[in-house]
Amino acid sequence: MPRISRKAESFSESVIREMTRLAALHSTPERPVVNLAQGFPDFPAPAEVKEAAVRAIRDDVNQYAITWGAKGFRDAIAGKLDRHYGWRVDPETELTVTCGATEGMIASLMAVIDPGDEVVVFEPFYENYGPDAVLSGAVPSYVTLEPGDGFALDPERLEAAVTPRTRGIVVNSPNNPTGKVFTRAELEVIRDLCVRHDLVAFTDDIYEHITYGAAHVPLATLEGMAERTCAINALSKTFSVTGWRVGWVVAPAALTAGIRKVHDFLTVGAAAPLQAAGAVACGLGDDYFAGLAAFYQVRRDLLCDALEGVGLPPIVPDGAYYAMADCSAFAPDDLAFTKRLITEVGLAVVPGSSFFHAGDQRGSQLVRFAFCKQLPTLERAVERLQAVRTW
Repeated sequence: MPRISRKAESFSESVIREMTRLAALHSTPERPVVNLAQGFPDFPAPAEVKEAAVRAIRDDVNQYAITWGAKGFRDAIAGKLDRHYGWRVDPETELTVTCGATEGMIASLMAVIDPGDEVVVFEPFYENYGPDAVLSGAVPSYVTLEPGDGFALDPERLEAAVTPRTRGIVVNSPNNPTGKVFTRAELEVIRDLCVRHDLVAFTDDIYEHITYGAAHVPLATLEGMAERTCAINALSKTFSVTGWRVGWVVAPAALTAGIRKVHDFLTVGAAAPLQAAGAVACGLGDDYFAGLAAFYQVRRDLLCDALEGVGLPPIVPDGAYYAMADCSAFAPDDLAFTKRLITEVGLAVVPGSSFFHAGDQRGSQLVRFAFCKQLPTLERAVERLQAVRTW
């Protein structure tokens, strides 16, 4: 009988998206489940960005763009990087537009990594990174950032994970699911490791503008890293358009040449009218980007205060729009807690074990809440959380 590949057998479906499906399954018209599992906003994208997409469609920007991205969009991305970080990128040779950051990551790994190469992945990790490594033929090597240490980087543990077969390292800052923002000192440790062992860094910078008192520093901007970094980003989180699937990769020209070839045969190209809207989005004023942090901090504080109040101690994030909390007082493990929370309380979250590799029990007492929601949505979630007090 036909069977699936060993690669496909080696990982499960997305637990995050499974929780969204379970939320829909247990919802009723009278009592819909509040979904704080999947990280998508339930509020509108910026009006000018939406109007730019509509205008592009009406203006018949509906055929293929250049495979690696429409020139106007690439120029706008490069301008934004220069404006925010003083990071000079050649949009003609160092930038590839992809179908979201998800494709950007897998295209980059497939373009750079050979089968059997090892890739260092920090855990807790966004659940795509392990399967991305497997699909690219790589062997993931996990380095745990301990919750009890505030997810601080242990340089000795990181160094120990590197072998003669190690070719790359994945860095997500601000981090999903922890909300950790790597400090400049930690990034310098990673930089020195990459230079010393000739590694390529694959950075997921998608939450770059969502920080709370901690500065996001793109790893590629550190001395010696522009020539060995594939920096992945997207419109999704900054502009609340997670369904558009428009992202990009910034990498040195030699790596970009490979990324563009892989991208071409994976997806051909991202949606042309949405790239036109992306150029408008990247040109929004600095007040828009600065306002994101304040917007989300109100939501972070509301949720974290509520979690503390019901006996679910949160690990207060420094960035992104997720908070992890300790559920050990209410259930034997994270899976039991999340199931009961959906069925009895009508609230969906993500079990922490999905952010650790198989067999690692450090996530079994953690759950992740997403707070990228309207305040009424979060207030409804807080109200339902009060039921946990009686467990």
